Amino acid sequence: MTIKGWFSALVQLKSVQYMTFENLHICNATNSDVNTDPEGVYINGVSRDITFRNCKVYNIKSTCLAGHNNGDWRSAHAFLVIGDDNGTPIRNLTIEKCEIYDMHTGTSETLTIAGNVDGFTIQDCEVHDVENIGIIVAGGDNLNAGGNISVNYARNGVVRRNKVYRCSHQVSKDFWEGVYNNPAAYGAIGIYVCGGASTIIEQNIVWECDRAIGLVSESNVLATKDCIVRNNFVYNNYRTGIYLGDYIGYTVGGTSGCYVVNNTLYHNNLVGGALNGSNNSENINDEKDSEGEIRLAENCTNNTIMNNLIYAVTDRDIFVRKYTRSGSKNKIGYNLYYSPTSANHKWFWDGVEYTNFSSWQKASGDENSLYNVDPKLVSLDISAPDLHLQSGSPAKNAGYFIAAYFVGSYDIDGNARYNGTNISIGADQ
Repeated sequence: MTIKGWFSALVQLKSVQYMTFENLHICNATNSDVNTDPEGVYINGVSRDITFRNCKVYNIKSTCLAGHNNGDWRSAHAFLVIGDDNGTPIRNLTIEKCEIYDMHTGTSETLTIAGNVDGFTIQDCEVHDVENIGIIVAGGDNLNAGGNISVNYARNGVVRRNKVYRCSHQVSKDFWEGVYNNPAAYGAIGIYVCGGASTIIEQNIVWECDRAIGLVSESNVLATKDCIVRNNFVYNNYRTGIYLGDYIGYTVGGTSGCYVVNNTLYHNNLVGGALNGSNNSENINDEKDSEGEIRLAENCTNNTIMNNLIYAVTDRDIFVRKYTRSGSKNKIGYNLYYSPTSANHKWFWDGVEYTNFSSWQKASGDENSLYNVDPKLVSLDISAPDLHLQSGSPAKNAGYFIAAYFVGSYDIDGNARYNGTNISIGADQ
């Protein structure tokens, strides 16, 4: 089916309530024209209590080959949810047990929650083999350009137990390398909060994406704030595993009051970073090494990075990289840093490289982390690692119990996250 124009979808829901869609195939909507945005599902207005369950959404594609220099670019969505009423938000939206794949979304995202949305759940889904961002929770963006800034952001959501993989520009290299003339196109994030707030990202497995999980604000308007990333497995992604902060040179927004706790990161940064020294205001060059397993860019303030198991493998890898001096009051501690080789035993803080653990601790304030201690993961098979802890792992019960609200009740497998105040480092208890 050919869909023409913007905000045109196979399923369109405006100001509807109490609707459930189950066991549907929402598919085969394409267009190659400019100024066209085919969607599988479009929800807007004053909508509430909507559920999509056990649906498959696929082959929703813009095949437009126009780029920015042509005055347009291609765009499509599997789900596009825009809270465009300033008075009443979209509430109680659930997308669960759905599979979303084979998408050409261009510069847009696959599953988009944006604008005045207050209360949503995305759980037990698979999002894979798409050419850009997998799941985004957004605010302060152009999708709802006329929105009241005080409510123009998605919030109070949960992104839980999803498998997100192969969300990558490499899925359609002809477009990104040909039209965009970008042979190093690795910009797609698997799960992304961009100017959204109060969202929990937990118990997900993210692999083979360009970047895995982002708490970033690219709008330069609203901060990504008060979110929690916990109990996730993150591995084999082209660039960073978990990403916080603004774009380099941005001065508004950033990442504030977020918690990155009890995640297991393994073998990310398969390629170098996106900065070549001349394409950013700070003249930073990370393309010959990497963005780091955990990346902090501009304006990171009052964030907590704790109880994460960080296992670096590639020679270009970096445990944690904070790019600039912007931001403050970020707390780091009780992580486990390990690599079987010495080439990547390094960190960056405020743009300065550290290869000595004690010097890193002094610069960053990192407290009580374990360094150069093998966490004894079950399997290190690069193609299909098992990131659970062996019974004798030194990460067992070596973490710091912050509070139940922040660490969650369940680990990656749904087992109890803690016993009393005993909590392990990483996603597996």
